[in-house]
Amino acid sequence: MNEMQLNQKEYQLISGLIYNKFGISLNEQKQALITGRLQHVLQQGGFTSFKDYYQYVVEEKSGSALLILIDRVSTNHTFFFREKDHFDFIKETLLPQAAKPFEKNGDKELKVWCAGCSSGEEPYTAAMVILDNLVQGLDFSILATDISISSLDKAIKGTYAKEQLETVPPSYRQKYFISVEDGDWTIHQKLKNKVLFRRLNLIQDSYPFKGKFDVIFCRNVMIYFDSPTRRSLLERFHRYLEPGGYLFIGHTETIDRSLGFFKYIKPAIYQKI
Repeated sequence: MNEMQLNQKEYQLISGLIYNKFGISLNEQKQALITGRLQHVLQQGGFTSFKDYYQYVVEEKSGSALLILIDRVSTNHTFFFREKDHFDFIKETLLPQAAKPFEKNGDKELKVWCAGCSSGEEPYTAAMVILDNLVQGLDFSILATDISISSLDKAIKGTYAKEQLETVPPSYRQKYFISVEDGDWTIHQKLKNKVLFRRLNLIQDSYPFKGKFDVIFCRNVMIYFDSPTRRSLLERFHRYLEPGGYLFIGHTETIDRSLGFFKYIKPAIYQKI
């Protein structure tokens, strides 16, 4: 079947919808990318044009069409131990710090949120590092959220190709992965038990969280948002972090420190003010 063309007006409609619903800002350079990613959806649904598809998504009452749209256009590139210095910081600085106030006070749970967790490599990496370096009397839990249902399905399944484990140190591979059929590897259940996966749209005004977090990962996510959306998101991260809690962002991202929410610790590592 021939590829359908996405004209400028149709692209403005679709990119405007994505911005309004999810805060993702798509420039004109992304038009060809969006055209390619939505071809199969249009063909499968029997749509004759991108305008017809847009109209369907807007009018579809259950919201499932909107979820499929964002699932197709969101970028989900990730790998285990990405930006390794972040996990070194957790091991060498954050965990010893977290243990000190509770040495005399009994148990304490370290709460981590991975916002934009994609297919699970980030939260599982954090879980491996924390579990491997956990001091006595300190427990932890990880909430991992994403907008993409298909990414979350992969994360919950926790099965990865052999090539995807190339960045995992051998000791971690031995402890936290199990070999399965076709040469794939699956996350050990003891690690899965520490991570809760949920779908979440980051641009909503508030989040359904009962408490606050000691650590928030939001790496290589804000690059898709414009300045007002980033500011609002940082304000919410500040609200949902414990005093002195840490925010990890991508190395290509920056935080406007004049906002007064966070202080710089190391490259791509900030602490709540």
